[in-house]
Amino acid sequence: MAPTRRWRAAAAAPVAALSLILAACGGGSDSADESGSKATGIFADAPVAESLPEGSTMAEIKERGELVVAAALDAPLLSQQNPTDPDEVEGFDITLAKLLATYIIGEPKVKIVPPASQTREAMLQNETVDVVFNTYTITEERAQQIQFAGPYFLSGLAIAVPKGNPEGIDSIDDLAGKQVIVGANTPAVDYVKEEVPDAELVTFDTDPQAIQALAQGRGVAYVQDYLLLATDAATNDDIELATGALTAEPYGIGLPPNDPDFKTFVNEWLTKIQEEGQWAQAFEDSIGEVTGQDAPDAPEIGSVPGS
Repeated sequence: MAPTRRWRAAAAAPVAALSLILAACGGGSDSADESGSKATGIFADAPVAESLPEGSTMAEIKERGELVVAAALDAPLLSQQNPTDPDEVEGFDITLAKLLATYIIGEPKVKIVPPASQTREAMLQNETVDVVFNTYTITEERAQQIQFAGPYFLSGLAIAVPKGNPEGIDSIDDLAGKQVIVGANTPAVDYVKEEVPDAELVTFDTDPQAIQALAQGRGVAYVQDYLLLATDAATNDDIELATGALTAEPYGIGLPPNDPDFKTFVNEWLTKIQEEGQWAQAFEDSIGEVTGQDAPDAPEIGSVPGS
């Protein structure tokens, strides 16, 4: 299931970084404490790179002691901050980020910088962050500006509507001539324009803003990633899903441009956690907890244009 690397994040562009020495994973995994004691749970047996080339991006990250990650703080099941404990962020995306940190550093230490969807490429180009885990859909256009590892997950666009579906919407064709809510700089923008060119788009910078607008009737429907909409509907009684996934879109890990060695390294790590079971456990501890689904087959790395 799938769109953009990330748009649910904070709307204001790179806010001061939220520095988190995190190891907890969704589903009750344990964490390393501040004294650096050995991580347990999903991280206990996670792979760690045997050696890092001198002068490489990976070696620089290890020397720094933390992986700087652009990730949301408000994306349920993917990367969500605990409102009662700001140092606790859980979900599928952030667990994968911590697994990558473990592979590089030996510990799941990450520093989270919340992105806005329109700032992700810039954050990688100017080296504000090392990687982006932010439902970042791989596209050839984006791949001209940055690199993608993966894909690491497949999602797709779906339609959410106000509770009760007052307009009776059950397909994209039903949105013709109507006001439709979309996220700024997400795949939904082009998709709605192509499928129903006479629809009137109403854009918002963050997912919470879009959900609020939908509940208030400022659009008849909201087109966004199926997984994100499913979690929204599970936590908001004012909206519901009108369709399943209508498209197939690949999430990738955003990487800085012009560093092919780093891309190769991250893809090798992704292969390892798929083969050794951490990828599946990360899914089952987060998305699977809510959907009741077993982990699907991981998408083939390099299988889509731009990856």
